[in-house]
Amino acid sequence: MESLIGLVNRIQRACTVLGDYGGSDSIFSLWEALPSVAVVGGQSSGKSSVLESIVGRDFLPRGSGIVTRRPLVLQLHKTDEGTQEYAEFLHLSKRRFTDFGMVRKEIQEETDRITGKTKQISPVPIHLSIYSPNVVNLTLIDLPGLTKVAVEGQPESIVEDIENMVRSYVEKPNSIILAISPANQDIATSDAIKLAREVDPTGERTFGVLTKLDLMDKGTNALDVIEGRSYRLQQPWVGVVNRSQADINKNTDMVLARRKEREYFATSPDYGHLANRMGSEYLAKLLSKHLETVIRARIPSILSMINKSIDELESELDHLGRPVAVDAGAQLYTILELCRAFNRIFKEHLDGGRAGGDRIYGVFDNQLPAALRKLPFDRHLSLQNVRKVVSEADGYQPHLIAPEQGYRRLIEGSLSYFRGPAEASVDAVHFVLKELVRKSLAETQELKRFPTLQAEIAAACNEALERFRNESKKTTLRLVDMESSYLTVDFFRRLPQEMENTGNPGNPGKPGSTPAGRPGTTPAPAPAMDRYSEGHFRRIGSNVSSYVGMVSETLRNTIPKAVVHCQVKEANTSLLNHFYIQIGKREAKHLSQLLDEDPALMERRHQCAKRLELYKSARDEIDSVAWVR
Repeated sequence: MESLIGLVNRIQRACTVLGDYGGSDSIFSLWEALPSVAVVGGQSSGKSSVLESIVGRDFLPRGSGIVTRRPLVLQLHKTDEGTQEYAEFLHLSKRRFTDFGMVRKEIQEETDRITGKTKQISPVPIHLSIYSPNVVNLTLIDLPGLTKVAVEGQPESIVEDIENMVRSYVEKPNSIILAISPANQDIATSDAIKLAREVDPTGERTFGVLTKLDLMDKGTNALDVIEGRSYRLQQPWVGVVNRSQADINKNTDMVLARRKEREYFATSPDYGHLANRMGSEYLAKLLSKHLETVIRARIPSILSMINKSIDELESELDHLGRPVAVDAGAQLYTILELCRAFNRIFKEHLDGGRAGGDRIYGVFDNQLPAALRKLPFDRHLSLQNVRKVVSEADGYQPHLIAPEQGYRRLIEGSLSYFRGPAEASVDAVHFVLKELVRKSLAETQELKRFPTLQAEIAAACNEALERFRNESKKTTLRLVDMESSYLTVDFFRRLPQEMENTGNPGNPGKPGSTPAGRPGTTPAPAPAMDRYSEGHFRRIGSNVSSYVGMVSETLRNTIPKAVVHCQVKEANTSLLNHFYIQIGKREAKHLSQLLDEDPALMERRHQCAKRLELYKSARDEIDSVAWVR
């Protein structure tokens, strides 16, 4: 069964492929949640030699000054005995390297690709996996060596830049710190220990490694450090003996170098009693065992994070929608379902489930009455205009009793003003409906996948609303014209009676009134001039105003009915009917064009699906090996 560390290595690699590591995705990075070992040390402290001893291969670039200029994420995978060793780079995932000299060359070239052939550094990591029966399952991150002085060709900020980069790795609570210090220098001056103490003051996450034990002055040893008397850590100190420069120059085999290291500790008078806890092989096993212990202890929190990420990804995939079917029938069904989803939201706006429909009522309750009140009836029914209209209507022969033609002209002229508010009400409701269509399209999450279909639906809705508006205008204007076409008869029948009962021009229309004189006397006929007196014309204007007011109240009630019937109700019940008919006639390729998704959205769904697959696989596999001892 796959080890827990091997599984974590594979999950980390998959996360990196998907761009989780170092990315800005809102979903919590699984890579960051999994423990790994960060290798920290000053320049020329022996970092590279320690890593090569753990791997058992000579594969890292060497030289003076800063050699490691980009973080190297090194994942070791233990394979079955007898299998061939090989390496793979993430940026060259389809190529296997069996020549580790070529691995060194590729690390150098990939470093130069980002930093150039200078001494600059970059935080962009190189990901390397090594598969070998001679390694333990382990994830190590080789970081640039800490330095105190910028050399020629480096910016003055290089010291701070390197420290900040290294700190960004070791300060994470999931990071295990491998602090490498040369034994032939005072431990108090160790850059690695200084930084480790700052980020891990209790020493719980720090393993100390002493290199170059064989290069110490004769008569001295590092037992005070190794046995924790000089600087105590919660984890043990481990001493290692790397290849000398002469061994490196002679390409001494790593297997031979390991044997020499074992012999050194076994025969050393200073370290012989610690030989079973010294050396690079013991260090690798110690780190692997500790890493697995840390992973096992954090399994509950890792699984909790994975389950949370799965829920978020499934929710996002639901939001993005599933892949589109390829056959025409399924595509037509998808289009109709999307239309129904939009129509459902649109109806909710109209019927009150969502905001917006109340604005239509505002048109009838506020805008229409306000427009009716602002109509210029005062000007049209002014004394001067009434006299002018009535006189023109009489022509050469004055009216005998009531100026019927004058009344008709005044009324028809007044009623024509109602056309403006009627049309304005139609246009106002049309604007509200168009805005509700726009909002509903924006709120239909499923449609965001298909900008072409969204545009087609918007065009179809606007076209339908335009038809409804035209029909509504015809109907409302017809209501106004109907009022002009046939005046209420009772209104005219009342006029002669008012004239007969009028005895005092100053008291018009009051039944039983008599001119000044003795009560009960026969009223004298009104002089002919009364028909052209100011009071007479005022009375005509007042009567017309009364009639127009009656019509205004009628239209105030009937215009909203017509608008709702012709526009709102039609939009609510048949907004996309014409669109449905047209869609049913389209060929398969046209349906595919409507469901042509935004490429960015398709890529986003693809990445979400791959992440979801990764997280589910990680959850299942961690569950399967978590409690295997």
